[in-house]
Formats: sequence, structure tokens, C-alpha cells
Amino acid sequence: QVQLVESGGGLVQAGGSLRLSCAASERYGMGWFRQAPGKAREFVAAVSWYGSTTTYAVPVKGRFTISRDNTKNTVYLQMNSLKPEDTAVYYCAASSKRGIVAGSDEYDYWGQGTQVTVSS
Repeated sequence: QVQLVESGGGLVQAGGSLRLSCAASERYGMGWFRQAPGKAREFVAAVSWYGSTTTYAVPVKGRFTISRDNTKNTVYLQMNSLKPEDTAVYYCAASSKRGIVAGSDEYDYWGQGTQVTVSS
């Protein structure tokens, strides 16, 4: 059973920054999703198994950066210029596919989620 352990969420003012981490027990293609209250879960960003390719959702492009450290099987989501609309529970996910994966149904394992709250 793959374990994904997230950390780094919290409360920040608009315009601030947070960095989320997700440690995996094995190496996978990784992604971040988020779910705001009353809304469906949405894709945020993904990085390929090798770490050479990334992709982002339009609302976060230019503000968020996904990266990974394969020596630690850890993926990061650096979130800058945060907005109140970024408030959500953020989930990391692992896919056995080595390329970029943006669809939630292509992920095999999910973390427990970490709350990010951006105040105005």
C-alpha cells in the first residue's frame, strides 16, 4: 500500500506564500488537486515520474510551482501570490503512469489532504 503524507498547509494572508510537501513511500508520477467547500475537486498541477515535465491548471499558472526530489520521493507545491479563491483542501496524488497525468481518475493513490486558507 502506497502511503502519501502531506504537510505544509495553513492560514496565510492574500499575497502570501505557502509550500506544500507530499512524501511518498515509492516513486510515482505525482499531482496536486484541491477541493473548496461546495465545489468539485479540481486539478492543480502535475509532475512526471522523471520530474522533467510539469503542467498547471490555468488559475494557478505563473503563481504555483510543482517540483520533486526523487532522492526523497517527495513532491512540493510552492504557492505564491495566494488569493482567497485558492482556499481549499489540497490533496496530493500518485499515479503509476510515468508521463504527465491531469485526470483524477488516472491517479491510484491519494493523500489525506491539507487545509489551505487564504484570508483577504
